[in-house]
Amino acid sequence: MSATAVTQVSHAAGPTFTIGELAREFDLTTRAIRFYEDCGLLQPQRKGRNRIYTPRDRTRLKLTLRGKRLGLTLSEVKELVDMYESPRDTQAQLKKFLSVLALHRAQLEQQMADLSITLDEVRTHEKEAKRLLADGERKDADKKSA
Repeated sequence: MSATAVTQVSHAAGPTFTIGELAREFDLTTRAIRFYEDCGLLQPQRKGRNRIYTPRDRTRLKLTLRGKRLGLTLSEVKELVDMYESPRDTQAQLKKFLSVLALHRAQLEQQMADLSITLDEVRTHEKEAKRLLADGERKDADKKSA
């Protein structure tokens, strides 16, 4: 069955997507989408050997990619996405999300501080290397003029 046929078969029940369509839309490989499926982030329906993704799967993929950009692990993304799909108290969900974000913000701030220190060290070494190079060139010039 072609990708177009899979999409058309299920339009009566709402829009559906093939793995190729999602891969193109989100600029991913089909292998990456299957990996997210293996991690439990996506649960497509099957029609023979073809995967049929629902708007729910598309949203979960979008949230997964957003979580990755924020630096979350896939297990953290899954926990948060699963939590938002449950009918539980949204206050608890938001508190959990805020705690995860705070942890990642702290990690990013530490990385920025570490990078700043490293950049200062690089600048110091560059300055010293330039000074040594200038001293060596000056000595060579002095030898030639003597």
